[in-house]
Amino acid sequence: MGAMPEEIEGVVALLTNPEVTKMGKRSYFTGQINGIDTVVVFSRWGKVAAATTVTTLIHEFKITELLFTGVAGAISPELKIGDIVLGKRLIQHDMDARPLMKQYEIPLLSKTYIESDAAHLEIATKSINTVLENRSLHSVIGTEGLKEFHIVQPKLMVGEIASGDQFFSSNEQKNNLNSQLPDVLCVEMEGAAVAQVCYEYDIPFSIIRTISDVADDNSHIDFPAFIQKISSKYAAEIIKDIFEQM
Repeated sequence: MGAMPEEIEGVVALLTNPEVTKMGKRSYFTGQINGIDTVVVFSRWGKVAAATTVTTLIHEFKITELLFTGVAGAISPELKIGDIVLGKRLIQHDMDARPLMKQYEIPLLSKTYIESDAAHLEIATKSINTVLENRSLHSVIGTEGLKEFHIVQPKLMVGEIASGDQFFSSNEQKNNLNSQLPDVLCVEMEGAAVAQVCYEYDIPFSIIRTISDVADDNSHIDFPAFIQKISSKYAAEIIKDIFEQM
């Protein structure tokens, strides 16, 4: 599942015997990657849209595990544009049902964080590091594309991702989140909702985010160009390697 329509194009291109099913204003592309039955879909934006998409994947397409790629804004000062974050645990930063329960706690689940399982974290970590260490992104994207976004040697960080129905584009938003949730590496709009649905249905998941901006007053990059030239290539290369391990 991809968080941007352009981002799934490279993954759809990996499918053999592709077919498309239209449902709920979404196009679900089915086929095989490395002989494994696969469904590829654009999640649409925001927590509700992404949760709806995952639920459809579970009920209609009977998925048994999920890979979710997309972009995110950096919260950690250690992250630069082009770096990759793999979600070890995810939290909804706009979840607040106080005084009924603690801030960030998911109603009726008694959980604040949803964690990815160790086995899938290990596979995704290995694949991402393989792609980075082999510098395959440099050959796929090209020097000019990397230079355009000041990407030199991207790195992987594994840790906490925050999700909410807001686009972060100010220092105030970033500083507030950092003060309340200091372990958060990056912020986006879907991942924690996807993780919650997967948790409730016992579906293992991996959520992989490419850093597209630094989530502050300077978050004004050319997003369409970044998706087309950078993150879509990241997604296809990483997913290809993950499937080779399966």
